[in-house]
Amino acid sequence: MNKSILIFIALFSIVASIAVFTLVPKIPQDLSYHYFGDQKQILGIPNFWNVMTNLPFLVVGFMGIQQIINNPLDGGLPQLRPAYLTFFIGVFLVGLGSGYYHLDPDNESLIWDRLPMTIAFMALFSAVVGEFLSVEWGRRLLYPLVLAGMLSVIYWHWSEQQGHGDLRFYGLVQFLPMVLIPVMLIYCQSRFSGNGYLWGLVGIYAAAKLAESGDVVIYEHLRFLSGHSLKHLLAAGGAWLYLSALQKRVPVPQSINPTSGVVPE
Repeated sequence: MNKSILIFIALFSIVASIAVFTLVPKIPQDLSYHYFGDQKQILGIPNFWNVMTNLPFLVVGFMGIQQIINNPLDGGLPQLRPAYLTFFIGVFLVGLGSGYYHLDPDNESLIWDRLPMTIAFMALFSAVVGEFLSVEWGRRLLYPLVLAGMLSVIYWHWSEQQGHGDLRFYGLVQFLPMVLIPVMLIYCQSRFSGNGYLWGLVGIYAAAKLAESGDVVIYEHLRFLSGHSLKHLLAAGGAWLYLSALQKRVPVPQSINPTSGVVPE
């Protein structure tokens, strides 16, 4: 276990949290967020493509759940099976929640879009901690992190209802792991080959956020696909890439105890 990186992550998270809540004013949800570039109704379904592009989340999530439950984890650690399973449950629920939100976008339905996203984010982060830093810490952090992620969405929703919306906690939950995961990829040794899968996942996440921010511009140029729909496809592709990693990665030889077959701390 790389204790210096673990300490850095803990301190960085604390400092970032304090900085956000002391230096950044409350951030309410911009209601213009709910007005997407592509609002076509097809087959009686409003915002058709923003709804239908959530189907890949359902497919990949279901495939991941099946893989984790029914097959050996050649590219993952058995001790982290709950984290992998929670990630793909979150991905599956994203397909349901985001699809529901896009049928009638507003703050009330947005909570069902964001809740499963935090489940997936936090489960992924705990799995990466387990693979790169400490299996035990990866296991310990899973449920507290998932709870923190869900509470960030519940807090945001409650704050909106009170008339002083505050996205700061949710922003931390979403972006902090994506800052810290590259740190672990750079400075820590994985227990598996194929770190390119995780780098690809980080890159796809960044591309998805860019597509989301360019929703209208992308739709004006492509006409058949908006930036937000593209975001859905990219994010689902990232989940599929992680599923491929769990299927195809192999243990790094020096990370395994030859007498017990147990991955050491």
